[in-house]
Amino acid sequence: MMTIPSSICTTVAKLLKWTALAGAVVAMGQASVLAEDTVSVLMKQRLADMADKATVLTVDYAPGAASDSHVHPGSVFAYVLEGTVVTQLEDGKLMTYTKGQSWYEPPKKPHLVSKNGSRTEPAKLLVILLSEEGEAIKAPIK
Repeated sequence: MMTIPSSICTTVAKLLKWTALAGAVVAMGQASVLAEDTVSVLMKQRLADMADKATVLTVDYAPGAASDSHVHPGSVFAYVLEGTVVTQLEDGKLMTYTKGQSWYEPPKKPHLVSKNGSRTEPAKLLVILLSEEGEAIKAPIK
């Protein structure tokens, strides 16, 4: 059995509580990874009370790295573990988040910007994706 550090468990518990309170149980999922970022799935668990699953993963951005524009088919909860991340959803402002800050992305909302805010320091996110079995984590915007 895999042991998860208590700090990650605490963070995941807080984000899952936020998910429940927000009522944001929608589809997300696993996908191909773009070359600009490194995604490590930490946990994937089928949820007993619904046909969906939650995937907990990290996204690592090297200094100056960025993801291509993409969309997630379901709800995303992101928490900055280290560094600075710049993000922008369609029709939204360019937002900068630093260590300890978090945000929510609604399902199917185009993610136009997702990048490390620093050219000299790495950045790392903890992400919880809510999805239906077989859905991709992200898909490029066509």
